[in-house]
Amino acid sequence: MSNALVGIRPTPVEVPSVVHAVARRLRSGATVVPVWRNEYGGLTVRLEETCTRRSSYLKWVPHGAACPDPLAEADRLVWAASFAPVPRVLDVGRDARGSWLLTAAVEIGGAVAASAIEPRWRRLAQRAAVAIGIGLRRFHDALPTDTCPFVRTAETRVAALTAAPTAPLGTAQRATTPLALESPPPVDRAVVCHGDATVPNTLLDHVGRFAAHVDIGDMGVADRWSDIAVTTRSVTRRYGPGLEPLVLAAYGVAPDHERTTYYRALWDAEETRRAS
Repeated sequence: MSNALVGIRPTPVEVPSVVHAVARRLRSGATVVPVWRNEYGGLTVRLEETCTRRSSYLKWVPHGAACPDPLAEADRLVWAASFAPVPRVLDVGRDARGSWLLTAAVEIGGAVAASAIEPRWRRLAQRAAVAIGIGLRRFHDALPTDTCPFVRTAETRVAALTAAPTAPLGTAQRATTPLALESPPPVDRAVVCHGDATVPNTLLDHVGRFAAHVDIGDMGVADRWSDIAVTTRSVTRRYGPGLEPLVLAAYGVAPDHERTTYYRALWDAEETRRAS
């Protein structure tokens, strides 16, 4: 990601002192540049080392935040790195204030790969949409389901959603969500899904080719449509209408209204739960 404070709203952002402390401990002397903040309190910063001209990314999640656990993501990154392009884990840890994950920047041809959410890719939306579809298909084809230790089926997600001990959904949602989600469509093809295969989590090289995926803390075996449904909607929301067919064609699959509708509804229910 760039210096454009991608995902940071409003700007500028004040990096918490605890994040600066972790950064000093892990990369003394590095410049801290905020690049992403989610709505649940998670913050990602880039650590720029002047002497080595190298960059790394530090993800910080405050204790109790409704974000994927950095330690769980580190486990997934280490496993996935043998099969697909993902960031290399440099450090991971947890203390009383929160958890962190330090990863190396992904470089292609000596240049750091950039998030597909950056403004330049919005201006080249068709190229980016195709690259995102190609990248998702490569991810699904590369990672072996038979040895993957992580699971993300619709059934496990619905069970977790129903049993979540946080504040309940609104009365109307609580009455309708289980009925709408308790019977997922038959699995089209079981793959190792990214879990959050959105535009910001896809990296592109300097000419807009797929480079790598980031933020795989929810990765696990599931129907491929649990990723495809979210990816196509993310492309439409981030770049504009009319691009979903490009993503599907690049991936190599025909539209599937039933599975797309179901997995988007499941995603929305989980987001509502996290925000409650």
